[in-house]
Amino acid sequence: MKFESESAQETYMLGEALGRSARPGQVYALLGDLGVGKTVFSQGMAAGLGVGGPVSSPTFTILQVYEDGRLPFYHFDAYRISDVEEMEEIGYEDCFYGEGVCLVEWADLIAEILPPGTIVVKIEKDLAMENFDFRLITVDEGMGDV
Repeated sequence: MKFESESAQETYMLGEALGRSARPGQVYALLGDLGVGKTVFSQGMAAGLGVGGPVSSPTFTILQVYEDGRLPFYHFDAYRISDVEEMEEIGYEDCFYGEGVCLVEWADLIAEILPPGTIVVKIEKDLAMENFDFRLITVDEGMGDV
């Protein structure tokens, strides 16, 4: 499915809608360049899951766990992962194969360990568009290209 977002608010709302419909054990691979709105999307998804506190990108911690929503929310940022073994050290399998929902920013860096059935969300800017805030967001529930 493809969605067009004209603003950060619309990107947030799409994340929120996916969070409301998320089921236990789902893993989302979030792809996109720096500054395309991955954190805004993640904040919306957390809100859709009922997470009450502030949500920020776990760039330096790699994983943030939120347990105050209707399901546990495991928010990964693989940007600083240099080796998949680092993911093993933080116990990614407990999150990927648990009863919560995982969202992995920069998931292409750890594609080899993503489970079958991972939902791929790709956010892209179109520099040719006059609206600087325009984003094309593709959601592929069939484990598209990571």
